[in-house]
Amino acid sequence: MNYTENFEGIKIDVQAVDITISDGIQQRVRDTITKMKRYVHDINWVDVYLKVEPNHATNSKTVSMRLGIPGQDVFASDSGEEWFPIMKSLEDKLQKQLEKR
Repeated sequence: MNYTENFEGIKIDVQAVDITISDGIQQRVRDTITKMKRYVHDINWVDVYLKVEPNHATNSKTVSMRLGIPGQDVFASDSGEEWFPIMKSLEDKLQKQLEKR
């Protein structure tokens, strides 16, 4: 399932390989963007990639996120068993990168 939306003037492009994205995950993506706006106000776009690796016994779910901002984009990726803890970890990684700017 892929979808694109405009959230507070930011183009969000979500690609999910062979999975359906729940409303909860969509809202979590929006919440993450809102938190990142505390560190950088001019986010132009966000690419999100969600994937399930059926052949992996552990860490089968992967989420990657790239924020399109002036200068060098920030990117983070993580894997795990549950979507929401992965998203929290991803949020922390992006926040650390933005704090260093």
